[in-house]
Amino acid sequence: MSELKTLPHVALGVYPTPLYKLENISAKYGRNIWVKRDDLCGVALGGNKVRKLEYLLAEAKAQGCDTVFTTGGAQSNHAMLTAACAARLGMKCILILKKRGVTEHLGNLILDDIYGADVRFMDTDSYGDIYDEMDRVDAELAKAGHKSFHIPVGGSTPLGAVGYTNCVREIKEQLPRHGAEVSHIVSATGSGGTTAGLLLGARVYLPHTKVTGMGVDTDPFEDIVPDLAAGAAELLGTSLDRVPGDFRMVYHVGQGYAIPNPEDTPYIEELARLEGILLDPVYTGKAWAGMLKLLQNGDFDGEGDLVFVHTGGAAALFAMGLA
Repeated sequence: MSELKTLPHVALGVYPTPLYKLENISAKYGRNIWVKRDDLCGVALGGNKVRKLEYLLAEAKAQGCDTVFTTGGAQSNHAMLTAACAARLGMKCILILKKRGVTEHLGNLILDDIYGADVRFMDTDSYGDIYDEMDRVDAELAKAGHKSFHIPVGGSTPLGAVGYTNCVREIKEQLPRHGAEVSHIVSATGSGGTTAGLLLGARVYLPHTKVTGMGVDTDPFEDIVPDLAAGAAELLGTSLDRVPGDFRMVYHVGQGYAIPNPEDTPYIEELARLEGILLDPVYTGKAWAGMLKLLQNGDFDGEGDLVFVHTGGAAALFAMGLA
């Protein structure tokens, strides 16, 4: 995919991130389980959004923008990482967040302040309302000579998804050192872009590997993810050549988005105590618990190794703890 080299890109993370077998977890569950540590990407507390932002903010700079807008929930990991990366590039960051969840000065909201973001709350359940507010503030800034770039929730656009196509290329290059044959890549799905990039990357680099998205929200990701993946493929001058069974969505939302599931807590604690790895209770933790429940139910029987993509979010532990 030669077009990958022609897309605007700025190096923000430290890559490749580690890939290694979870020895104690694998022994307990009787299956080789690997972790791709994108929480160790070198920016803030890490996470999947940095790979996306390397393309999105590069496009913003290429357009001559000096300000970036984005949105999410009050404890949005994406918003926090956007603030961190924008600060590094000398850009002003305005976060217009839903006034939902933990809005006290805890967790990611502390980090938003540290990175100098202009944080604003809207009492709405509609991202449409927030995007309208972005347009209004943008118009005010334009009068003062500023140019803004808008990033939708989660950075989930075809351009953002390109970053996770790269992630699968990394995994392919790392696997031979370990002698692993991976049958499944699993990740949390909260807005769709990461899983879309994994789907496209798997079709290009690991065509015998399936992708499972663990939905932590109720959007129709079985449609959203392939659409984003096809858009990313177009940017890269290729096509999304699907085969039956290459991708599926499994939803593990519980009481709702950004609400911890009490039944997931033992799985999160187990990973911490057996492997020293922290997961948040509303995003990556839900995906991890959901994957292990599938495994216990025989869902992956007859298949090879699993790779779980750790997409970050540990700051939420310092805002809400575990259920």
